[in-house]
Amino acid sequence: MHLVKLDLSKNRLQQLPLDFGRLVNLQHLDLLNNRLVTLPVSFAQLKNLKWLDLKDNPLDPVLAKVAGDCLDEKQCKQAAVKVLQHMKAVQSEQDQQRQRKLQAEREMEKKREAEQRAKEALERELRKREKAEEKERRRREYDAQKAAKQEMEKKTKKETVHTRKPASSSRPPQPPRHKPSWSRSVLRVLLFVLLCILCTLAACKLTELQHQPLCVSVNTLYEDVVAALQNHKTLQNMLQHNSHQ
Repeated sequence: MHLVKLDLSKNRLQQLPLDFGRLVNLQHLDLLNNRLVTLPVSFAQLKNLKWLDLKDNPLDPVLAKVAGDCLDEKQCKQAAVKVLQHMKAVQSEQDQQRQRKLQAEREMEKKREAEQRAKEALERELRKREKAEEKERRRREYDAQKAAKQEMEKKTKKETVHTRKPASSSRPPQPPRHKPSWSRSVLRVLLFVLLCILCTLAACKLTELQHQPLCVSVNTLYEDVVAALQNHKTLQNMLQHNSHQ
């Protein structure tokens, strides 16, 4: 790094090291009669270079035009200045290309990340939709099963009802129940009253109650009724006898 003057002429060099620009103190460089086509980009860092000879090298046409012939001291000094400016431009262009490449890579990376996020969002949306569809499908299946179960229960109930009806119709017909009529009710009341009268009459005739005032009245009423019936029977016999005559 402390070299000030370097003579590499006539060495058949095809290229210089990539880090040749580390020779920052270099002022005089002789590269006469080698096989150099280009110079490393780091050559632009040789800011102290004052003298340069690139004659008799198969240089790139652009670099050869910049370097010139270096036939005298003045031309060799101009070659150093012009080559340094050219290599700085090359370095700047490469830096810009590198920056553009990095920018393009960053943009591409952002684009890939955006596409990945969009893809993940789409996948989440698809999964969400699939879950919703699966939930809806299960709900429909559940409703269908529930409806089928209810329909089966209804059908079973109908079959049970239809099964019970023939069993009930196979029974022997029961006689119709007649509702008690008004005349029967009256007859029952009269029979009950008659039974009570007979019981009272028997008690007043056959028991010790015949001397009671109530029984005396009953017995008197009974004798009057019997007498009236006898008179009625006598009258009826007389009428029948007269009709025969």
